Amino acid sequence: MLGANDGIVSTASLIIGVAAANSDHGAIIVAGTAGLVAGAISMAAGEYVSVSSQADIENSDLQLERDALSNDYEGELVELSEIYQQRGLDADLSLVVAKQLMVHDALGAHSRDEIGIPEFSQAQPIVAAISSALSFSIGAALPLLTALLYPASNVALLVAILSLFFLASLGAVSAYLSGAKITTGVVRVTLWGTLAMVVTALVGVAFDVVV
Repeated sequence: MLGANDGIVSTASLIIGVAAANSDHGAIIVAGTAGLVAGAISMAAGEYVSVSSQADIENSDLQLERDALSNDYEGELVELSEIYQQRGLDADLSLVVAKQLMVHDALGAHSRDEIGIPEFSQAQPIVAAISSALSFSIGAALPLLTALLYPASNVALLVAILSLFFLASLGAVSAYLSGAKITTGVVRVTLWGTLAMVVTALVGVAFDVVV
Protein backbone atom coordinates (compact mmCIF):
# COMPACT_ATOMS: atom_id res chain seq x y z
CA MET A 1 0.00 0.00 0.00
CA LEU A 2 2.74 2.44 0.93
CA GLY A 3 4.68 1.81 -2.26
CA ALA A 4 1.56 2.22 -4.39
CA ASN A 5 0.67 5.45 -2.59
CA ASP A 6 4.17 6.78 -3.22
CA GLY A 7 3.90 5.84 -6.87
CA ILE A 8 0.59 7.64 -7.31
CA VAL A 9 1.60 10.80 -5.46
CA SER A 10 5.06 11.24 -6.96
CA THR A 11 4.13 10.42 -10.55
CA ALA A 12 0.86 12.37 -10.52
CA SER A 13 2.65 15.36 -8.99
CA LEU A 14 5.39 15.16 -11.60
CA ILE A 15 2.88 15.00 -14.44
CA ILE A 16 0.86 17.89 -13.03
CA GLY A 17 3.97 20.01 -12.50
CA VAL A 18 5.20 19.45 -16.05
CA ALA A 19 1.73 20.01 -17.50
CA ALA A 20 1.38 23.25 -15.52
CA ALA A 21 4.54 24.51 -17.21
CA ASN A 22 2.69 24.43 -20.56
CA SER A 23 4.59 21.37 -21.80
CA ASP A 24 3.22 19.38 -24.71
CA HIS A 25 1.67 15.92 -24.31
CA GLY A 26 4.81 14.08 -25.37
CA ALA A 27 6.92 15.82 -22.74
CA ILE A 28 4.34 15.02 -20.08
CA ILE A 29 4.41 11.32 -20.96
CA VAL A 30 8.21 11.23 -21.03
CA ALA A 31 8.37 12.93 -17.63
CA GLY A 32 5.79 10.56 -16.15
CA THR A 33 7.54 7.49 -17.56
CA ALA A 34 10.92 8.69 -16.30
CA GLY A 35 9.36 9.29 -12.90
CA LEU A 36 7.95 5.77 -12.82
CA VAL A 37 11.24 4.13 -13.78
CA ALA A 38 13.41 6.30 -11.53
CA GLY A 39 11.00 5.96 -8.63
CA ALA A 40 10.78 2.18 -8.90
CA ILE A 41 14.56 1.82 -9.03
CA SER A 42 14.99 4.25 -6.15
CA MET A 43 12.43 2.41 -4.03
CA ALA A 44 14.05 -0.94 -4.82
CA ALA A 45 17.54 0.33 -4.03
CA GLY A 46 16.46 1.99 -0.81
CA GLU A 47 14.55 -1.07 0.36
CA TYR A 48 17.42 -3.38 -0.57
CA VAL A 49 19.94 -1.33 1.41
CA SER A 50 17.60 -0.99 4.39
CA VAL A 51 16.67 -4.67 4.57
CA SER A 52 20.27 -5.72 3.90
CA SER A 53 21.32 -3.69 6.93
CA GLN A 54 18.60 -5.38 8.94
CA ALA A 55 19.80 -8.77 7.70
CA ASP A 56 23.37 -7.93 8.73
CA ILE A 57 22.17 -7.07 12.24
CA GLU A 58 20.11 -10.25 12.47
CA ASN A 59 23.02 -12.40 11.25
CA SER A 60 25.31 -10.76 13.79
CA ASP A 61 22.82 -11.43 16.59
CA LEU A 62 22.39 -15.03 15.50
CA GLN A 63 26.15 -15.57 15.45
CA LEU A 64 26.35 -14.24 19.00
CA GLU A 65 23.67 -16.73 20.01
CA ARG A 66 25.54 -19.59 18.31
CA ASP A 67 28.68 -18.66 20.21
CA ALA A 68 26.77 -18.40 23.49
CA LEU A 69 25.16 -21.81 22.97
CA SER A 70 28.55 -23.36 22.22
CA ASN A 71 30.29 -21.77 25.20
CA ASP A 72 27.56 -21.72 27.86
CA TYR A 73 24.66 -24.03 27.00
CA GLU A 74 23.42 -24.28 30.57
CA GLY A 75 23.49 -20.52 31.02
CA GLU A 76 21.46 -20.10 27.85
CA LEU A 77 18.99 -22.69 29.13
CA VAL A 78 18.49 -20.70 32.33
CA GLU A 79 18.17 -17.48 30.35
CA LEU A 80 15.44 -18.95 28.14
CA SER A 81 13.66 -20.36 31.17
CA GLU A 82 13.63 -16.92 32.79
CA ILE A 83 12.11 -15.43 29.67
CA TYR A 84 9.24 -17.89 29.89
CA GLN A 85 8.80 -17.11 33.59
CA GLN A 86 8.41 -13.43 32.71
CA ARG A 87 5.63 -14.48 30.32
CA GLY A 88 3.69 -16.25 33.05
CA LEU A 89 5.04 -19.80 33.42
CA ASP A 90 6.13 -21.06 36.83
CA ALA A 91 9.81 -21.90 37.38
CA ASP A 92 9.51 -25.69 36.98
CA LEU A 93 7.35 -25.57 33.87
CA SER A 94 9.45 -22.84 32.26
CA LEU A 95 12.57 -24.98 32.70
CA VAL A 96 10.84 -28.02 31.16
CA VAL A 97 9.64 -25.97 28.19
CA ALA A 98 13.05 -24.38 27.68
CA LYS A 99 14.79 -27.79 27.76
CA GLN A 100 12.39 -29.33 25.24
CA LEU A 101 12.58 -26.39 22.86
CA MET A 102 16.36 -26.28 23.00
CA VAL A 103 16.63 -30.00 22.34
CA HIS A 104 14.45 -29.51 19.28
CA ASP A 105 16.11 -26.29 18.01
CA ALA A 106 18.22 -24.32 20.47
CA LEU A 107 19.17 -21.51 18.09
CA GLY A 108 15.61 -21.20 16.80
CA ALA A 109 14.21 -20.95 20.32
CA HIS A 110 16.65 -18.21 21.32
CA SER A 111 16.37 -16.28 18.07
CA ARG A 112 12.59 -16.30 18.38
CA ASP A 113 12.05 -15.76 22.09
CA GLU A 114 15.19 -13.88 23.17
CA ILE A 115 16.07 -11.59 20.27
CA GLY A 116 12.73 -11.58 18.45
CA ILE A 117 13.68 -12.99 15.04
CA PRO A 118 11.05 -15.56 14.01
CA GLU A 119 12.15 -17.74 11.11
CA PHE A 120 9.35 -16.62 8.79
CA SER A 121 10.21 -12.93 9.16
CA GLN A 122 13.97 -12.96 8.68
CA ALA A 123 15.11 -10.17 6.38
CA GLN A 124 15.06 -10.92 2.64
CA PRO A 125 16.58 -7.95 0.78
CA ILE A 126 15.92 -9.12 -2.78
CA VAL A 127 12.29 -9.99 -2.11
CA ALA A 128 11.77 -6.66 -0.34
CA ALA A 129 13.39 -4.73 -3.22
CA ILE A 130 11.27 -6.43 -5.88
CA SER A 131 8.07 -5.98 -3.89
CA SER A 132 8.80 -2.31 -3.31
CA ALA A 133 9.57 -1.67 -6.98
CA LEU A 134 6.44 -3.49 -8.14
CA SER A 135 4.11 -1.74 -5.73
CA PHE A 136 5.53 1.67 -6.68
CA SER A 137 5.24 0.85 -10.40
CA ILE A 138 1.62 -0.23 -10.08
CA GLY A 139 0.73 2.98 -8.28
CA ALA A 140 2.70 5.16 -10.70
CA ALA A 141 1.09 3.47 -13.71
CA LEU A 142 -2.35 4.79 -12.75
CA PRO A 143 -1.72 8.54 -13.29
CA LEU A 144 0.64 7.78 -16.19
CA LEU A 145 -2.00 5.78 -18.05
CA THR A 146 -4.50 8.54 -17.38
CA ALA A 147 -2.20 11.07 -19.02
CA LEU A 148 -1.37 8.69 -21.87
CA LEU A 149 -5.01 8.03 -22.73
CA TYR A 150 -6.18 11.62 -22.28
CA PRO A 151 -4.05 13.99 -24.40
CA ALA A 152 -6.28 17.04 -23.87
CA SER A 153 -5.00 20.35 -22.52
CA ASN A 154 -6.72 19.86 -19.16
CA VAL A 155 -4.94 16.56 -18.52
CA ALA A 156 -3.48 17.87 -15.24
CA LEU A 157 -6.95 18.32 -13.76
CA LEU A 158 -8.06 14.82 -14.74
CA VAL A 159 -4.83 13.27 -13.44
CA ALA A 160 -5.31 15.10 -10.13
CA ILE A 161 -8.95 14.02 -9.74
CA LEU A 162 -8.36 10.38 -10.62
CA SER A 163 -5.16 10.19 -8.57
CA LEU A 164 -6.98 11.48 -5.51
CA PHE A 165 -9.67 8.89 -6.14
CA PHE A 166 -7.01 6.15 -6.34
CA LEU A 167 -5.38 7.43 -3.17
CA ALA A 168 -8.69 7.58 -1.32
CA SER A 169 -9.47 4.01 -2.40
CA LEU A 170 -6.11 2.71 -1.21
CA GLY A 171 -6.46 4.67 2.02
CA ALA A 172 -9.86 3.11 2.65
CA VAL A 173 -8.61 -0.41 1.95
CA SER A 174 -5.52 0.10 4.13
CA ALA A 175 -7.61 1.46 7.01
CA TYR A 176 -10.10 -1.37 6.70
CA LEU A 177 -7.39 -4.05 6.75
CA SER A 178 -5.67 -2.47 9.74
CA GLY A 179 -8.91 -1.99 11.67
CA ALA A 180 -8.63 1.81 11.71
CA LYS A 181 -11.33 4.32 10.83
CA ILE A 182 -11.82 4.41 7.07
CA THR A 183 -12.47 8.15 7.05
CA THR A 184 -9.17 8.75 8.84
CA GLY A 185 -7.27 6.69 6.29
CA VAL A 186 -8.95 8.42 3.37
CA VAL A 187 -8.47 11.95 4.69
CA ARG A 188 -4.84 11.34 5.58
CA VAL A 189 -3.69 10.16 2.15
CA THR A 190 -5.83 12.57 0.13
CA LEU A 191 -4.70 15.54 2.20
CA TRP A 192 -1.01 14.89 1.65
CA GLY A 193 -1.59 13.87 -1.95
CA THR A 194 -3.44 17.12 -2.62
CA LEU A 195 -0.67 19.13 -0.98
CA ALA A 196 2.01 17.48 -3.13
CA MET A 197 0.06 18.03 -6.34
CA VAL A 198 -0.73 21.67 -5.53
CA VAL A 199 2.89 22.47 -4.73
CA THR A 200 4.24 20.87 -7.91
CA ALA A 201 1.55 22.60 -9.96
CA LEU A 202 2.65 25.94 -8.48
CA VAL A 203 6.26 25.11 -9.38
CA GLY A 204 5.20 24.42 -12.97
CA VAL A 205 3.21 27.63 -13.18
CA ALA A 206 6.10 29.60 -11.71
CA PHE A 207 8.54 28.41 -14.35
CA ASP A 208 5.98 28.33 -17.16
CA VAL A 209 8.59 26.93 -19.54
CA VAL A 210 7.72 24.62 -22.41
CA VAL A 211 9.80 21.47 -22.07
